[in-house]
Amino acid sequence: MEQSVQERIRERAYQLWDTSGRMNGQAEQHWLAAEREILAERLAPPTAATRASRLRRPKRSKAA
Repeated sequence: MEQSVQERIRERAYQLWDTSGRMNGQAEQHWLAAEREILAERLAPPTAATRASRLRRPKRSKAA
């Protein structure tokens, strides 16, 4: 199951904080940078690899 966008942003912001030395006071900058990255990923045109992975996903059955 795909993670929610907000969860992916949260995880990326944490990674940015961690790699920048875990300094306090930069939470908003890390969040905004992560948000830009994740949203840009989602808006980018699909590559051949992402198209292929979508084709391999099993279709979900509808719940009755």
